[in-house]
Amino acid sequence: MNGTEGPDFYIPMSNATGVVRSPHEYPQYYLAEPWVFSFLTIYMFFLIIVGFPVNLFTLVVTVLHKNLRTPIYYILVNIAVVDLFVIAVSFPFTMHAAMHGYFVRGQVGCNFEGFFGGHGILTTLWCLVVLAVERCMVSFRPGMDIHSRRRFVIKGVRFIWLMAFSWSLPPLFEWSRYIPEGLQCSCGVDYYTLKPELFNESFINYMFTVHVVVPLTVISVCLGRLLCVVNSDALDKTERDANRVTVVMTLGFFVCWLPYVSAGWHIFSNQGSAFSPLTMTLTAFFAKSAVVHVPLLFIAMDKPLRQCMFITLCQIKNHFADDDGASKSESSSASVAPA
Repeated sequence: MNGTEGPDFYIPMSNATGVVRSPHEYPQYYLAEPWVFSFLTIYMFFLIIVGFPVNLFTLVVTVLHKNLRTPIYYILVNIAVVDLFVIAVSFPFTMHAAMHGYFVRGQVGCNFEGFFGGHGILTTLWCLVVLAVERCMVSFRPGMDIHSRRRFVIKGVRFIWLMAFSWSLPPLFEWSRYIPEGLQCSCGVDYYTLKPELFNESFINYMFTVHVVVPLTVISVCLGRLLCVVNSDALDKTERDANRVTVVMTLGFFVCWLPYVSAGWHIFSNQGSAFSPLTMTLTAFFAKSAVVHVPLLFIAMDKPLRQCMFITLCQIKNHFADDDGASKSESSSASVAPA
């Protein structure tokens, strides 16, 4: 046996030497040097201070500007909202755990971190599925009116949240479970044990079939078709640019997400095999960076959004400039006023 299983944890290390301790009660510095945990703390802090303003500003700008109220931006708003929840609720638990070297908040904190983190990833994934399908519909039916597209995307948003909840809620109700993973300072679904009393094997098979294979297949087919028409003269420049944004943003998300999923499937398929806790932590923490990479890729690729951001920033700057100007005028008036 290459791991040590407890009531609510699995440590990828044999306890032959007796050093393994519960990640809910003791620091896990026997898995890595303390500086590694410090680095993870700084990394999570970086994701919070960068990801929160980027997603918040993207959300505000999209809501303020009427010309951005199109189907593709509905999906962007959905991604930004869920990313904000993940950053505000899940990431502080992760950073706090990395700071102390173990899950100080216990299983309750682990459930919070695992639920919101996993829900965010799955919401983004299904957003990209709906976006890819919508792009295919527009590309191969150029005459499709905007109202039909909006109705499709609104229904798609409901579908997105339904699918994300169908993955994130079951572990809270004892169909599988959330446990610490890797260096034991982040939580995810239990890939590591079969846990028959929680029907863990059936949940993992369901998860990989419905929430990995199906979306990957749909997205691959849609992106393959989009690449065939990405430079087609039958589409106007706006639609061609939207297709490019969709392709690049989706590929960026997969770069962050697939290493973690692949590692999880390998561990599940080879129960009891040895694996590095640091490897699992690196893939999990890299997947979390999608909350920064996805919106930044969208901003970098989408000219209308950048223009609206610039306009909003200029309005904010002018507002403060007017306030400063008014204050200076009042001060000048006061200085020349007769005694």
